[in-house]
Amino acid sequence: MADYVGPLHSWLIKNGLGESVNHTLVVSISLFVTLICACIVLGHLLEEVKWASESIVSLILGVGTGFIVLIISGGKNSHILQFNEELFFIYLLPPIIFNAGFQVKKKHFFRNFASIMLYGAAGVFISFVIISFGCRYIFPHLGLHLAPRSYLALGTIFSATDTVCTLQVLSQDETPLLYSLVFGEGVVNDATSVVLFRTIQKLGTASINGLTALGMFADFIYLFLSSTVLGVAAGLLSAYIIKTLYFGRHSTDREIAIMTLMAYLSYMIAELFYLSGILTVFFCGIVMSHYTWHNVTESSRITTKHTFATMSFIAETFIFLYVGMDALDLEKWRLADKRQSFSIFGVVIALVLVSRAAFVFPLSAVANFFTRSEAGKITIRQQVIIWWAGLIRGAVSIALAFNEASLTIFTRAGSTIFPDNATLITSTIIAVLFSTVVFGMITKPLIGWLLPPHMRRPAVDSEPSSPKEANIDHTVDANLELPLLTERLQNLRNGVARRSSLRMLLEAPTSTIHRMWRSFDDAYMRPMFGGRGFVPILPGSPGSS
Repeated sequence: MADYVGPLHSWLIKNGLGESVNHTLVVSISLFVTLICACIVLGHLLEEVKWASESIVSLILGVGTGFIVLIISGGKNSHILQFNEELFFIYLLPPIIFNAGFQVKKKHFFRNFASIMLYGAAGVFISFVIISFGCRYIFPHLGLHLAPRSYLALGTIFSATDTVCTLQVLSQDETPLLYSLVFGEGVVNDATSVVLFRTIQKLGTASINGLTALGMFADFIYLFLSSTVLGVAAGLLSAYIIKTLYFGRHSTDREIAIMTLMAYLSYMIAELFYLSGILTVFFCGIVMSHYTWHNVTESSRITTKHTFATMSFIAETFIFLYVGMDALDLEKWRLADKRQSFSIFGVVIALVLVSRAAFVFPLSAVANFFTRSEAGKITIRQQVIIWWAGLIRGAVSIALAFNEASLTIFTRAGSTIFPDNATLITSTIIAVLFSTVVFGMITKPLIGWLLPPHMRRPAVDSEPSSPKEANIDHTVDANLELPLLTERLQNLRNGVARRSSLRMLLEAPTSTIHRMWRSFDDAYMRPMFGGRGFVPILPGSPGSS
């Protein structure tokens, strides 16, 4: 994952800590793991501080560590480790996105799926157009001249919101509607941004016209549908294998291994066929939480729930810690025009603010127009929070800006202009740091001000919608004994208030689509792929005592 030989290596050898390149790498990794542990401790100590989040703590610690390394190396480098940005997409992003799908409240996500698609797909295109054209007409006045497709690349890079930081800012339990909208938009947004970026890479030197835009849209539709189908197929295959073979009768380790490997395999297959691995692994996580997770033994359920969350947490911390160090990379700052970098940063932040407002409020009005239930409508207070929370730019923007192919996009007359590249990258770093720290610090207090506790409506689901919410020892099963069912039905008739999943399950669904899906799921999908209440209780099978 890392290949670092440089000033830090020389300093370690000078002080007797690095006898070889391999040993230096071990020392560097040890230092980085120590920093991750420090982030965890500091994040725990600052848990009650409203402005602090894990990402902000990691960024600040990364900047401080980068400054120390910069002094030790004599001003030559600020990194403990250096890794190719492609490894961000291969190793760090998959566990984050998979865990998000695995833990998400499915009912809220799919209930607001139309709004999420409006924000995450249509919204990205609106933001992409505004930022691209804004850069096209403002940058030349700042002395920066780029090729037409370079402006399109910038529009894509700065249209990508930060899903990682959003997960830490919003609470899925306290603000379920907001969480599902902002998080769902973030996942679709990232996928759309990556697809658009790859499409722009394929553009030649020909002029960009309406036909080109139509082709980009067709590519997005194809990649979205293909990636979703692949993720669903991988999740269903894992559920069928575990349900049929009963790994748990011999070893729970095999259950956990097959779930983890098949989730990662779905991501890699998507990347192999140039699809969106983000969408694939996200929907794989949703399907696994709906079917596969209920087919394994109870011990495996506990283990997988915490293992996936832990892997995601470590990856998030690693990303923000490294971004903080990268902010002090002097090599880029020497090449970049510093005054120009801060001017571009100001323009980009202004365009991000305007472009996000240009689609959040109008698209919210569209979503409210087609929403019958008053409880499902997005209030103006919630719209302001959605607008603000989505201003954060993070790891995806950094990864796209550093991508080797993106450097070939920032060209003039066919040759790479390194000072301009450095200027654009430093501007991206400044934008990420500013948006994460400033916008991230204000988001929590803003939510508390706009949505005080008495205005929040915690959701009551009809069933444990994700492994995160499920009480493994007391979940209500469809195979409950008849006397127990009769007793609970009698309690309902007598008006006894019981916040149980059975009570909600007996209530009539409010959505026709949801009712049709539940009927189809109960009649065909769960009997074949297993799931909650549909796993055969056989000796050695998942769910047997």
